[in-house]
Amino acid sequence: MNTLRSPHDSGAPPADGSELSADVPELTAQEASALAERLFGIAGSAHLLTSERDRNFRLAGADGANYLLKISNPSEPDSVVDLQTACLDHVRARDGAIPVPRVLRTLAGKTRGRTGLADGRHSTVRMLTYLEGLPVKGTAHTREQRRAMGAALAELDLALDGFSHPGASHDLLWNVSRADRLAHLVADIVGDERRGLVRHFMDRFVDDLLPRLDGLRRQVIHNDFNLYNVLVDENDTDRVTGIIDFGDLIHGALVGEVATAATYQMKGAAKPLAAAAEFIGAYHEVLPLLPEEQAIVADLVATRQLVTVLITEWRSRRHPENHDYIMRHNPAAWDGLAMMADISREDARDQMLACVRNGDNR
Repeated sequence: MNTLRSPHDSGAPPADGSELSADVPELTAQEASALAERLFGIAGSAHLLTSERDRNFRLAGADGANYLLKISNPSEPDSVVDLQTACLDHVRARDGAIPVPRVLRTLAGKTRGRTGLADGRHSTVRMLTYLEGLPVKGTAHTREQRRAMGAALAELDLALDGFSHPGASHDLLWNVSRADRLAHLVADIVGDERRGLVRHFMDRFVDDLLPRLDGLRRQVIHNDFNLYNVLVDENDTDRVTGIIDFGDLIHGALVGEVATAATYQMKGAAKPLAAAAEFIGAYHEVLPLLPEEQAIVADLVATRQLVTVLITEWRSRRHPENHDYIMRHNPAAWDGLAMMADISREDARDQMLACVRNGDNR
């Protein structure tokens, strides 16, 4: 979960990073277990999960079921938490076949509770069902898996079409459609070659892409359909069993959703552009991309890589204690930018749309 909020007006990260990176709430597993029973009436053993800003636990319930206990970062606005809850409820009501977590209610019938922390701060607490499956990240990546993921994201976006919530008006620094808000970070990139690379793609975004995004389709999107946030069956890793982590939800350009997700398909692939094409082609079969979206999807893939290197380089310098987690997508993003710089925009676009234009992605 990235969840870096963009301050009003400029969208620039604060100089000290305080607004965007309040310390993770500290709770022990024993405290989490007690909290789950007190607020939700669910007894069980809590096990800490990895997260950047929140504190998440898998709760092995005494009833034999598994649950996800989420203690939000104290800086997280209630409106954003409620956006995520409303989104999950909406998707399940719209299409029960889409594998997203179910939101559980507190003993008082609320979607969230509150807890005090040892340092005097307070956090919002939620309980979700725990989806079983393996993260795609740890599996063998195949054409069939990429197709399944592309179709799954398209089905999710179809379910989200028409969904609205007051909290969706917030913005994130991870919004690929507003990469220009990170332009001031280009100067901080170490090394002339790398700095020149990111400046090239930032200039391209500001001069050409940004003006073309205004008239495109927009809706609430997941915005972080990466290989950690999609689960597959351990006995059939080409079958999607779960879509998790809705912490980066925004109201944004639909093509930005596709580009963001396609970017992650390129990492480690023998033919990165072909891997992205298989994903995009499967998405297009379920939810067709309009011609004006097709024209810029490859450019937005490069923009997502640009956003990744700028934010992770900035974040890792300010939070060295969480360096490994923050930088987990950084090397692949640099590789992707270098590759995209070595080919023409037209060639990148044509290769990524190969399955769309051929009309045969099978």
